[in-house]
Amino acid sequence: MAEKGFREASRAQVSFLAPIEKRCLIWLANRAPRWINSDHLTLLGLAALLGAGLSYWYARSNRAGLLLVIVCLALNWLGDSLDGTLARVRNRQRPRYGFYVDHIVDAFGTLFLLGGLALSGYMAHGIAVGLLLVYFLLSIEVYLTTYTIGTFHLSFWKFSPTELRILLMIGNLALFRYPEAVLFGRHYRMFDVGGAVGIAGMSLMLIAAVIRHTVFLYRSERLPKIS
Repeated sequence: MAEKGFREASRAQVSFLAPIEKRCLIWLANRAPRWINSDHLTLLGLAALLGAGLSYWYARSNRAGLLLVIVCLALNWLGDSLDGTLARVRNRQRPRYGFYVDHIVDAFGTLFLLGGLALSGYMAHGIAVGLLLVYFLLSIEVYLTTYTIGTFHLSFWKFSPTELRILLMIGNLALFRYPEAVLFGRHYRMFDVGGAVGIAGMSLMLIAAVIRHTVFLYRSERLPKIS
């Protein structure tokens, strides 16, 4: 298939850790062994999220699984974040292939992660499904924006996947000691509370982005008045 007419979208990354993360990734890319390529790292990221999901499932019978999840999330960061940087540093970019593979892998990886959480006993099935649905809706909004506006947003409200991984790691450490949270005198599973907050936060991000981009596109393509 010819590439005629294809234009790579600009990347918008304004998260809290973006400046530090970028320097770290470039440092790692410059020192990565030559036999490692971007596809290897993408597969590592996917395998790590599958491992995280299985670790959550294992945590149902042994809380040590929560610590294994942290290791898997760190490996996922390495694979998912470094693959594109490595391609750019080595000038081995394939924009269409990279964009498609990276994000279809993210979709399956998120399914593995939240599926494992649903089986862990630490989160209600409904909360896990809600998180998955709002994540997919937010992803659809990002991809449509990339196509129609030409800007690929890697973060929302200063939060990117890197910050979310760190929050999940901290949550796992807290969950290891305190499986329940007390709100208004009632006991809830900690990850049910965190998941509900996550659903609300991502829903607000989604609504704000939809309104902002709809208004932008409407104003960009005003129809001439009918005389």
